Amino acid sequence: MNLFSRSWTALLTTAAELSDEDLAQPSGCAGWLVRDLVCHLVIDAQDVLITLVTPADEEPTRDAVTYWEVSATPPTGDDPLDALTVRLAAAYEEPWLLRFHLDDVGSAAGRAAELADPTLRVSTRDEVLTVGDYLSAYVLEWTLHHLDLVAYLPNAAGPPAAGLARSRALLERIARAEFPVSFSDRDALLIGTGRRVPTVTERAELGELAAKLPLVLG
Repeated sequence: MNLFSRSWTALLTTAAELSDEDLAQPSGCAGWLVRDLVCHLVIDAQDVLITLVTPADEEPTRDAVTYWEVSATPPTGDDPLDALTVRLAAAYEEPWLLRFHLDDVGSAAGRAAELADPTLRVSTRDEVLTVGDYLSAYVLEWTLHHLDLVAYLPNAAGPPAAGLARSRALLERIARAEFPVSFSDRDALLIGTGRRVPTVTERAELGELAAKLPLVLG
């Protein structure tokens, strides 16, 4: 849970420091500008708040690994929900309003996570997880979106090293295989989730794992 807070705080801090010009730059998410991704983070924060106050009595049906729906098809940005996010982001006519909304809802989500009992069970997407597993899954969510946020902003701060390492470990558990030790945590995540195409040398190093990639998480 501490790593959830560290990853989320780092992402919120980077988003808060974005200029109006930064918000108009492309992000690492296909079809989205940085402002669209920031709007998505507002929705993510709302989802965290909703989930943490949706208790469940049933036994867990998912954990931090099986929480993810995995496909091999990267998003194109044409999905109706993706398009809705773009329209919502555009509705913030003043960029500071979008930053303010993320800080407001995001700070609340962070506080709720810190106060939550990791052993409690919660319901989301018609599945049941412990709070600890749910927040662990979101370390990967925050880390990947932090990489998306700064993909074309070389001067913006990236995700913390601990979050990158934990996210790589979780992705390896999802893949049921380890990435080459020569891969940095950042490159393992970018290549593993289809955010970057591996070079010829990297593909050779991946060996049989290359056939499983990308792991598109939803």
